[in-house]
Amino acid sequence: MFSAKKIGRFIEKQRIDVVHAHVARDYLAASIAVRSAKNAKLILTRHVVFPLKPFHRFALRNVDAAIAVSPRVREQLEKIFPVEKVHLIHNGIDFANEQHIDSTLAGREFREFHGIPRDAPLVATLGELKLLKGQRDLVLAANEVVKRVPDCRFVVAGKDNSLDKRFRRELKRLVRVFGHEDKFVWLDWLDDIRPLLSATDLFVSPSHSESFGLAILDAMAAGKPVVATETDGAKELVGDQNALVPIKDPLALAEKVIWFLENDEVRQDLGKRLQAAARTKFGLTRMVDSTEALYKAVLK
Repeated sequence: MFSAKKIGRFIEKQRIDVVHAHVARDYLAASIAVRSAKNAKLILTRHVVFPLKPFHRFALRNVDAAIAVSPRVREQLEKIFPVEKVHLIHNGIDFANEQHIDSTLAGREFREFHGIPRDAPLVATLGELKLLKGQRDLVLAANEVVKRVPDCRFVVAGKDNSLDKRFRRELKRLVRVFGHEDKFVWLDWLDDIRPLLSATDLFVSPSHSESFGLAILDAMAAGKPVVATETDGAKELVGDQNALVPIKDPLALAEKVIWFLENDEVRQDLGKRLQAAARTKFGLTRMVDSTEALYKAVLK
């Protein structure tokens, strides 16, 4: 906020046409900067389903367009902004990257590096380590899964961004109590998630709330079957009710994971269908073209 006026002067000096804010904490600063610059247009994207505060209706009166990444997010934005200013543009990913990796080799090397047997079923999840993302439910589910699939392994990838890292310690302590330390691999931030996905047999999203779910989409793009909780994002991305489970229900999650691990043909078919859906609806080119078209419309 202290830099808003300075940013505004920069916008005006550089004759910038569009200011696009993506994070809630930046919305007000961007709004003030654009007001001071006078001629620039303000666009914001909302990536989460949590509603904006009522005062945003007045504080962000100069927003020219608001982008929602999912229908559920659009519903929330339409409570703040005029309907004609709200636009649905799904997130997109770059499928071109998938062409530059030998997935079989990458998956084998990932398993070897982390000591995961080549023939062991591998279940993975990816996301920031926090209660809302549901990793605790996955650990509880894993305790049930290994009773029926004893050679199953699990990868939990993601950082605990809290100051004390308490949640990460709690998760690892829970795994230790169950006696499954040898079945879990813990990874922090991954610059390249493709080796992990290449090695994975089943991707799990145990989140309690997900407006879109980029991690789910990454798994789909890699041709991986997905089991997810019934969040708004998962229902839109995955679609298949047979791959969804109730939120905060580790037993239901465990049963679904076991069922897919025991039914190879069904699991592989789901992965192919999800990959096709990802390529059709959620490509990077579609997202970029839609965003560029909105810029042009706002500037007219």
